[in-house]
Amino acid sequence: MKERIRRVIADYARLATAVDGLEDTADLYAAGMTSHASVNLMLALENEFDVEFPDRMLRRGVFESVSSIQAALEELTSEIAA
Repeated sequence: MKERIRRVIADYARLATAVDGLEDTADLYAAGMTSHASVNLMLALENEFDVEFPDRMLRRGVFESVSSIQAALEELTSEIAA
């Protein structure tokens, strides 16, 4: 899952640095992601993982790092499977 997340980040987050050089917990906003790019990232993640982020997850912290995105996606995919 992390590799898919990193690929989507690389394509949509418009980071100033390569995502491959960032730790899983690195702040993507500090790495150059804008709020506009985070919306594009969210939409791309929804498409890639066939999920929809609910309103409660539409906050900065959810899209702040690879780890936080992975946690949100794991929660969403476990809800779908249940």
